[in-house]
Amino acid sequence: MPESDFFISTLINLSVNLVYTVAVLVIAVIALKYIDSKLLKSIALEEEIKNGNIAAAIFASTILIFIAIIVASSMT
Repeated sequence: MPESDFFISTLINLSVNLVYTVAVLVIAVIALKYIDSKLLKSIALEEEIKNGNIAAAIFASTILIFIAIIVASSMT
């Protein structure tokens, strides 16, 4: 039975981490859309990224990383 307990605890831990990851991803994308629509009115990040603008892609990914750090620190 110790093996099944280990398996169940691992499965629960994996599920919690998966839910946490999806929640952070959803929050980050919503925040990025909000920042793009409200703060960066003159720049369309999605269009710039589609046109191959690397700086816009780096800026968007930086926003996603910062939001993930903020959400992670708030959950601990």
